[in-house]
Amino acid sequence: MRIVQINATCGIGSTGNICMDISKLLTERGVENYILFSGQTNGYDKGIRCADKKYIRWQAGKARLLGNYGFNSKRATKRMIAELEQIKPDIVHLHNIHGHDCHLKMLFEYFKEKRTKLYWTFHDCWAFTAYCPHFTLVKCEKWQNGCEKCPLYRNHSWVFDRSRVLYQKKKSSFTGLDLTIITPSQWLAELVKQSFLKDYPVTVINNGIDLTVFYPMESDFREKYEIPQNKTVLLGVAYGWDVRKGLDVFVALSQRLDPTEYQIVLVGTNESIDQKLPPNIISIHRTLNRQELAGIYSAADLFINPTREDNFPTVNIESLACGTPVLTFHTGGSPESIDAKTGEVLPAEDIAYLKKRIESIRKEGTYSKDDCVRRAQQFDKNVKYREYMDAYGI
Repeated sequence: MRIVQINATCGIGSTGNICMDISKLLTERGVENYILFSGQTNGYDKGIRCADKKYIRWQAGKARLLGNYGFNSKRATKRMIAELEQIKPDIVHLHNIHGHDCHLKMLFEYFKEKRTKLYWTFHDCWAFTAYCPHFTLVKCEKWQNGCEKCPLYRNHSWVFDRSRVLYQKKKSSFTGLDLTIITPSQWLAELVKQSFLKDYPVTVINNGIDLTVFYPMESDFREKYEIPQNKTVLLGVAYGWDVRKGLDVFVALSQRLDPTEYQIVLVGTNESIDQKLPPNIISIHRTLNRQELAGIYSAADLFINPTREDNFPTVNIESLACGTPVLTFHTGGSPESIDAKTGEVLPAEDIAYLKKRIESIRKEGTYSKDDCVRRAQQFDKNVKYREYMDAYGI
């Protein structure tokens, strides 16, 4: 058997690491496999590059100019198809293919012609909308019947709103396939069942994490940042801090909580974000490695995830694996990784109630480290990604 995965990256970022982890499991089972990609790579030896950085930047600019996101990159798609022709895979597993690295019509016409057995992991909602990976913030439900007059089109196109055309093109390209859809969350699975893809089988396989990296550990984090032991550390981790990730919520909390009792720490910031933060928030840029991150999770008392748009955030699981309970908004698939013993799901946008729960937990000590770690063990990547092997039938 031969299996090919297609993703924007290889061994880099969340989706790139998922592809690599699946590839390693396949290799352990003696299955010939490859990853076709066009973006960043860590040099993983099963990766096959189909375009370079300069080409991808050019295609991204072209998409913004013409408004036809997903229907450029013909040269990269031809290279991809040539590789598929040479490998002749029994299964093609798609992941993130909206990195300006393929022409959807060309690629899916090839799949239909070859009657390719397809699996597609949706890491967001992009496959069944015209432009948008997420639409919760703008409360848009046009995708259920047909996108048009997209409220977010300027995030993807400088001039033209081609949402109506792109929706129809995707619908045409993505029907008539031998396809199984995989989603990391039940929330996203339910959305798929309301979309034009509703007739395909949908399987939920949660994202997993590396429990040899994320576990409770001794940490000098408090000493390094001179945080007294009697202060409650409230941690937020994101890669791309903005309103969608709840940056404003942490700013509001910093103004409402007693600074002698609480210390807010944000990881994944940059110099631009620093300018938006008050001085009583500790800002840590995205330069630390995963072991350092695990040390920060371990030193924190509460992990706060006020996300407003998310599929299945692995930061929640990373925190639990390090023994730190999670408070999150009732948004997307974020609630699915925690239970009553390991955190709480709060009404979205209710900052007053979030503050109240933080203060109650400080006084009551509601959650135990052991319960959090036990919950995280259900999301061991070595267990979760074997579910892909079951899906493949190997």
